[in-house]
Amino acid sequence: MAQDKNKQVSQITDMDVDFAQWYTDVCTKAELIGYTKTKGMFILRPYGYAIWENIQAYLDRRFKETGHTNVAMPMLIPESLLQKEKDHVEGFAPECAWVTCGGSEKLDERMCIRPTSETLFCDHWADIVHSWRDLPMLYNQWCSVLRWEKTTRPFLRHREFLWQEGHTLHATAEEAIEETERMHRIYAELCEDVLAMPVVMGMKTDKEKFAGAERTYTIECMMHDKKALQNGTSHYFGDGFARAFGISFADKSNKQATPFETSWGITTRTIGGVIMTHGDNRGLVLPPKVAPIQVIVIPVAQHKEGVIEANEAVVERLQKAGFRVKMDASDNSPGWKFAEYEMKGVPLRLELGPKDMEKNQCVLVRRDSGEKSFVSLDGVEDTVNKMLEDIHTGLYQRAKKNLEDNTYACATLAEVKEKMESQGGFAKTMWCGDQACELKMKEEAGVSSRCIPFEQERLGDVCACCGKPAKHMVYWGVAY
Repeated sequence: MAQDKNKQVSQITDMDVDFAQWYTDVCTKAELIGYTKTKGMFILRPYGYAIWENIQAYLDRRFKETGHTNVAMPMLIPESLLQKEKDHVEGFAPECAWVTCGGSEKLDERMCIRPTSETLFCDHWADIVHSWRDLPMLYNQWCSVLRWEKTTRPFLRHREFLWQEGHTLHATAEEAIEETERMHRIYAELCEDVLAMPVVMGMKTDKEKFAGAERTYTIECMMHDKKALQNGTSHYFGDGFARAFGISFADKSNKQATPFETSWGITTRTIGGVIMTHGDNRGLVLPPKVAPIQVIVIPVAQHKEGVIEANEAVVERLQKAGFRVKMDASDNSPGWKFAEYEMKGVPLRLELGPKDMEKNQCVLVRRDSGEKSFVSLDGVEDTVNKMLEDIHTGLYQRAKKNLEDNTYACATLAEVKEKMESQGGFAKTMWCGDQACELKMKEEAGVSSRCIPFEQERLGDVCACCGKPAKHMVYWGVAY
């Protein structure tokens, strides 16, 4: 059989030998990412972008169901605008990239390429919000942002990356907090119901919260290598931004009031999380709900009479049933095709050849387990649907076991350090709330606080670091 030399499936690095290199191999050989001449900026190749489109479609639907509308803000922010909220600008200053010339002329004021858009939304709302009847403002933006990261990795840390950023404005603090928590839950549902990634839900410490926020809610996921990935955050700003930008409105009693603000976002780093949660030494393993191709159809002995037509008929049936299906009738060998679509993480492979046609059956092979089943072509749509559901459940349960098996309670800093060196994962400890203890954990055990989980456990009465009375139970870990 003819082979395309540029698409030969080659061995990827064993994840247990070098997880970082395994990850890079998967990103490139599964054709998700391309490198560019611009350092720290990557190309999302069609297959990688298609995964993002499926994530985007789910979230866009959920946002609109909850009353949000999409808008588009400029990508350039005048420096004077960025300076209006002190904590915010200080938090982003090290990552800002600046435009100083327009054409051949030096600008009167330099412009920041947006690292995030809170200031733009606030400046706009100051112009258009006048009455309680104008509230709430429920906006979302799909765009790219630029943050001048020193170290970059595919999906996990780009200088320019795709995301959505929601920004909302409310008449009361209670409404704004409710909104912040609602969007936090939507991110958790995306991870668990679509991406098969179990999450730990909680709140960031003051040290780790978003610049300018009063509260930052987070979802934390555990990767195959037991490191943490922050995978979506939702922020309650209180009225700090509104006061800084002079946003006010006439309330129902016709008195001037200051509104309360939220923002929330998730990025293409989520794709990196999917890779590191579910992948194996053959490449990607994609959850069915986000896979660009859910079923790959491979004709067997396709040169024989009627084989291609029989496979096309199955493809048509599955497409009509709503599945994302592709047939590969190229002249590459079956073995090459099997390896290619395993690398790409396609959840199900369907094989159909002359012997199968005689028996009115096909072969279904699961990507996650490699399990092979001979199934009737009668009702194959229902069989495929059930198998895809089982794959999602299996992936979720395997990832949940990884999370549970590598999360443990520790009573002292020394115990956290020992566990991290020997096992990795998440350590749960009691904490006094003092930032000095948080910094000491980082310095001596190499871990950062991941979150103060909503599901609190009373593991003891004193802080694991200093022995003073404890206020919270905290998750700690090494994070991407």
